[in-house]
Amino acid sequence: MGKFERYLSLWVLLCIAAGIALGAWLGDEIRVLSSWEWYGVNLPVAVLVWLMIYPMMVQIDFGSLAQASRNWKGLGLTVGINWAIKPFTMAFFAWIFFEHLYSAWLSPAQAQEYIAGAILLGAAPCTAMVFVWSYLTKGDAAYTLVQVAVNDLIILVLFIPIVGLLLGMADISIPWGTLASSVVIFVVIPLLFGYLSNRYLRKLKGEAWFTERFLPALKPVSILALLSTLILLFAFQGRTILEQPWNILLIAIPLTIQTYFIFFLSWFVGKRLKLAHAICAPASMIGASNFFELSVAVAIALFGLDSGASLATVVGVLIEVPVMLSLVALANRWRY
Repeated sequence: MGKFERYLSLWVLLCIAAGIALGAWLGDEIRVLSSWEWYGVNLPVAVLVWLMIYPMMVQIDFGSLAQASRNWKGLGLTVGINWAIKPFTMAFFAWIFFEHLYSAWLSPAQAQEYIAGAILLGAAPCTAMVFVWSYLTKGDAAYTLVQVAVNDLIILVLFIPIVGLLLGMADISIPWGTLASSVVIFVVIPLLFGYLSNRYLRKLKGEAWFTERFLPALKPVSILALLSTLILLFAFQGRTILEQPWNILLIAIPLTIQTYFIFFLSWFVGKRLKLAHAICAPASMIGASNFFELSVAVAIALFGLDSGASLATVVGVLIEVPVMLSLVALANRWRY
């Protein structure tokens, strides 16, 4: 992990400050951007999210799926935790905190929107940063590649029904058309484009050029697009945050608890399954972290740029790096 990525939370905080200042300076004029939509999807955000997601999708080699049977226990742990447990525990923690423990500080409408944002985070396990966490814990690179490829394919099938189920259980109205179009725009298209360009560029330019020059050149594009998205989001959220700054902390608490819970559950189940450390570490990391780019994009599409759901997903970005680095330290300390 480079210095820039290591201090991602600092850059996120600076972008929050810049976004709030921009929103205060431009006032209602900036809200014209929210009207630039196509089938419920905000076009400026769509462009930025594509720039975030494509560099992650293009590095996935789906040919690695042929190796899936080599570490079937680890893959089973990943799939089970990510899709049968994580979305539901996230919804549970969000419901406990936002609906009940925070009832004195949040209105029912705010609670519902924060729950929706948490559900979107919980239903989208990590697809990109897990490569970094795996590297820092000396995880098996081939296994990490396989689990990310499998995870991306599962997202195509399960993200919509799981999000729909959990939002429905929380009595939140579900715009199914917008949800489906969001998955097509923010997952299917970048995934297909990434797969095709991966194969074409490897064949045209060679493996060395692709991994040593092309992928490193894309990394700053992804990070800068993420930070630009945050500035835009907080330009819309600035008034809410200035009026209720403690809401950031209130949102961060259940998200942090969920992250540690999923990591510990995955880690100890992995040890019971007698997985090697190089498999157990990335298997635990992928569930603990989130595909926050997708969560942010879908929250904006479903609920709007200035919604509590969008704010909750952005807080997920804010806590991601420091919390995950603490789990990397634990995984290294517990090496076996």
